[in-house]
Amino acid sequence: METIRLGLVGDNIAASRAPDLHHAAARLCEVDVKYERLVPRDLGLTFDDVVERAKQDGFRGLNITYPYKEQVLRLVTIEDPVVRTIGACNTVLFRAPAIGFNTDYTGYVSAFRAQFGARPPGAVAMAGSGGVGKAVAFGLAKLGAKSLALFDIDDGKSRSLAAALQPHRGAMSVQVAASLAEACEGADGLVNCTPSGMVGYGGNAFSGIPIKGRGWIFDAVYTPIRTAFVQEAEAARVEILSGYELFLYQGGDAFKLFMGCEVDVGKLRRMLNEG
Repeated sequence: METIRLGLVGDNIAASRAPDLHHAAARLCEVDVKYERLVPRDLGLTFDDVVERAKQDGFRGLNITYPYKEQVLRLVTIEDPVVRTIGACNTVLFRAPAIGFNTDYTGYVSAFRAQFGARPPGAVAMAGSGGVGKAVAFGLAKLGAKSLALFDIDDGKSRSLAAALQPHRGAMSVQVAASLAEACEGADGLVNCTPSGMVGYGGNAFSGIPIKGRGWIFDAVYTPIRTAFVQEAEAARVEILSGYELFLYQGGDAFKLFMGCEVDVGKLRRMLNEG
């Protein structure tokens, strides 16, 4: 049986369970996959060189994570017009040319619906307008959010995202807030798309922001799953969509792109829990 090489490129991925997910998906689909962590600084290479080496070494594709989801755009062709507008890519399939996809976008929509059913997101405040934030923002528009208030310490990122959303936002209103506290005023849902809380970063982007009485929260961080933000939401008895759910659904979508195999997320979850 041919061994298919896949990998994850990022700067802080020692705790990532992406290899476990893709190896489990491979067992479900009865294929042989070797999935590797590729950290540019550990390899003594630039990000571009890591991608090129993977291509030359015969990798079928790569997942791309923080902080390279926007940087990779210049190395790939984006066929989906929505993904081109999102301006971030987390999955690369080595064809001629290399094709870029965004399974954070598709995975977030699927994860939200699996957790909350047909319930609309309502008014949402989001911290972080970078790579994953872009995908989640477009996902919220697709899910029919009433409004989205954006805040990023780099104000330019939020303004660029707000402008990119305009043709795709539907009925969702979009604003750039001067502070996270301002963004959260009247918000039903709070969304963390910053690395705050991640292993190696720590912290809580929503520290000091009232959570009790909100409808739901989402934390894109999944290493660890129970971040300080998630624990605070648990204590306030607010419904939670964890980053682990996004991890599962975006991973299943990425594996289908790599291998052409539909992955049963329920079975994948059980295998990962058992493993």
